Amino acid sequence: MTEKVTCFLPCRAGSQRVVKKNIKPFAGYEYGLIQVKLHQLLAAETIDEVVLTTNDDDILAYAESLGDPRLRLHRRVEELSSSETSTDQLVAHALELIPEGHILWTHVTSPFITAKHYNDVIQSYFKQREQGYDSLMTTTAIHGFLWQDEQPMNYDRAIEKWPRTQTLAPVHEVNSGAFLAPADLYRELDDRIGRRPYLYAMDKFTSFDIDWPEDFVIAECLVEKGLVTP
Repeated sequence: MTEKVTCFLPCRAGSQRVVKKNIKPFAGYEYGLIQVKLHQLLAAETIDEVVLTTNDDDILAYAESLGDPRLRLHRRVEELSSSETSTDQLVAHALELIPEGHILWTHVTSPFITAKHYNDVIQSYFKQREQGYDSLMTTTAIHGFLWQDEQPMNYDRAIEKWPRTQTLAPVHEVNSGAFLAPADLYRELDDRIGRRPYLYAMDKFTSFDIDWPEDFVIAECLVEKGLVTP
C-alpha cells in the first residue's frame, strides 16, 4: 500500500450534552478523549498524517505540545463549529483540508478503536477496493427483531412468527467509528462514502460511542473492568 491516507479528526468546543467532553479527564488520561485518540492515530503505521480541526484552544494547546510532525493542526472557524454545523458542511471542510489521497474520518468519541483497529480498517479498505467497493464505513451488526412503520424489517412473520435471533439477517447500524474514501469521491459526490461502501462490522465494545453523559460513565466502567483498553 503506497497511497497516502490522511486522517480527518473534527473536534469542536462546546459539547451540549457533556461539558468539555473531548478534553475532560477520562479513565486516567489527564486530557481525556483527545489524548486517547491522538495516541491511537499516531500509533497507526498505516496513517500518514492526522489533521485535527477544532475551535477549542485547550485542545489545540495540548495537540501542539505533542510536537509530532505527522499531526497538522487547523483552527476551525466558528461558522463551522456550532451544534448546527451539518455533516455536509464538514464534508466540504474535509476536502478543503485534504484535497488528495484517501481520507479517514474518525472521532474522539470512539475511544476503543485503537491503532490496531485503524490498521485493520485501512488494510481492509484497500483490499475491498480491489473487489469493486469504492469506500468503507464501520458498522455494528444488530441481530434482533427490528420493526419500522409497524412492520418487521428483517424477517417475515408469514414464514415464521419468532425465528431464532441467530438466524435473522443482521441490520447494520452506522456507528461513526470510521469512514474511509478517496478525496476524489468527496469531490465527485459531496459525501464521505461512495455508491458502494464496504460495511466493516465491529463489535459493540470496540465501536462504543460516547454521546451522552451516561455513555462517559459507562465507558470508564468498561475500562475499569478490563473489558476494553483505550
